[in-house]
Amino acid sequence: MQLQIDVNGRPRTVDIERKDGLYRVVIDGVERMVDAAAVDGSTFSLICLADGRSSQEVGLSPTGLPGEIAVHMPSGVASVRVLTGAASRFGRGAGAAQAAGTQQVLAPMPGKVVKVLVKPGDEVKARQGLIVVEAMKMENELRSPKDGRVREVLVAEGASVEAGRPLVVVE
Repeated sequence: MQLQIDVNGRPRTVDIERKDGLYRVVIDGVERMVDAAAVDGSTFSLICLADGRSSQEVGLSPTGLPGEIAVHMPSGVASVRVLTGAASRFGRGAGAAQAAGTQQVLAPMPGKVVKVLVKPGDEVKARQGLIVVEAMKMENELRSPKDGRVREVLVAEGASVEAGRPLVVVE
């Protein structure tokens, strides 16, 4: 399967093929053999055989933007959108319309609010940072799903939040 993806604003081409119980992953022409196993519904253990069998856990969470997910790695968090290919497997692709109506930005996982970037009444653009939540020792910037105005900020800096808790309302 070939995918065109956007990683933090940079387009990438990814080919993925199952081979001998492993995954042959080619990113922008660089091939790696990867052993992948699901830890739970949103966390995967990856062992890259070409890198001296380096191992890492990777977590996935929604960003609130159509077709985009946050990929949590030991090196940081990347925003990933599927542009072409199997976009329907991962939600709507890049061509999807902006979210309509009032939208709530939810905590993707339990964590602590470390920074609130907006206040009620602020005008925001789609993909603009609204709030920063620290989870799994990483800071995750949650972004606006649409152009609009911040109606409510439902948490304060320093607050602990559980997964799924509404944090900001954009209309």
